[in-house]
Amino acid sequence: MIKLLPEHQQTIFNHAESTYPNECCGLILGYLVDGVNTVVEVIPTANVWDREADNFTEDKTTYSTERRYAIAPQIMLQVQKQARERSLNIIGIYHSHPDYPAKPSECDRLYAWQGYSYIIVSVQHGVASNIKSWTLDENHQFQAEILAQS
Repeated sequence: MIKLLPEHQQTIFNHAESTYPNECCGLILGYLVDGVNTVVEVIPTANVWDREADNFTEDKTTYSTERRYAIAPQIMLQVQKQARERSLNIIGIYHSHPDYPAKPSECDRLYAWQGYSYIIVSVQHGVASNIKSWTLDENHQFQAEILAQS
């Protein structure tokens, strides 16, 4: 389970709508207690997807930031350091799916890491409409995660 405040969800929705028709992405800071991830802060980041860096698809011309996302490694390291200074961790990553359901794609699965919550927001015609969270199981398959408002 992942718990977030309404203002965290609104931050994600605002970011997703402002980047439409491109995918947005960002980091989720918080802590884990008794199997529940509690969100403390949502940090919007730039989508730095580079189709040339895609090692999983053969067609490098089809995909762009409209269908893929990436967070710069230096941003991940910087945010992780700042989080540790506050006794927090990166507990997840969020991104949007423009005109697509809030379910993980195969590319999402290939790039995902176990232990993180993956929040996906569907943006239909520029309006954030649905939000879901996912985690990877031991077979590297996504499983739905309860997303609770606290």
